[in-house]
Amino acid sequence: MDVNEIVGQGTTTHANQSAATLAKDFDNFLQLLTTQLQYQDPLAPMDSNQFTQQLVAFTGVEQSIATNKNLEAIVEQNRALENGNAVDYLGKEVTIGTNKAGLTEEGTATWEYLLDASTSTTKLTIKDNNGLKVDSMNGELGSGIHEFVWKAPAGTDPGTYTLEIEALSANGEKVANNIYSIGIVESIENVGGQVLLSSNGILTSPRNVLAVRQVEQEPLPEETGTE
Repeated sequence: MDVNEIVGQGTTTHANQSAATLAKDFDNFLQLLTTQLQYQDPLAPMDSNQFTQQLVAFTGVEQSIATNKNLEAIVEQNRALENGNAVDYLGKEVTIGTNKAGLTEEGTATWEYLLDASTSTTKLTIKDNNGLKVDSMNGELGSGIHEFVWKAPAGTDPGTYTLEIEALSANGEKVANNIYSIGIVESIENVGGQVLLSSNGILTSPRNVLAVRQVEQEPLPEETGTE
């Protein structure tokens, strides 16, 4: 399953790492200060302004680290809020701004693509994760949104595939297009501390969702009985 545009988060925050480094540097500074005071010339004592300035600098850095820790705590709170909001996507159909889609058990992958204008030729190319061409065919010529369900050739390996479009007008100019991945959100997963939606064979952040639609449930067949 492909992960679309995510950034993993480590267990140790940058603020904690900076705080540990600062504490070590401060200990070294105190040891150096103590040693210099022990061996200073009593008749020509050292200027204390330099040490005072260094102490002020250490205090400023410490305050900055404390501010970063507070900001990281806010980020964690927002991430927890995202976790709760992501559950609302379960079972709904979403439109994701990506040209990637996973191959289903039936051997199909589904996209939508938008043509900004009518074309004279629209060539659709499907590539695998290695960027190798797997299949190609002609697409729709009219402007607007078109659904494309690709039936993979026999023997195609399961995985994530990429759709590329080359659309040309009658005078040979390129026609702008956008590609979307359409699917039902089947599960919510946590990868590297980030909540991702599993839909259409890919994992993606809720931030990449462009549209959400409620899936209409088919009515249950009426039960018939005998009196």
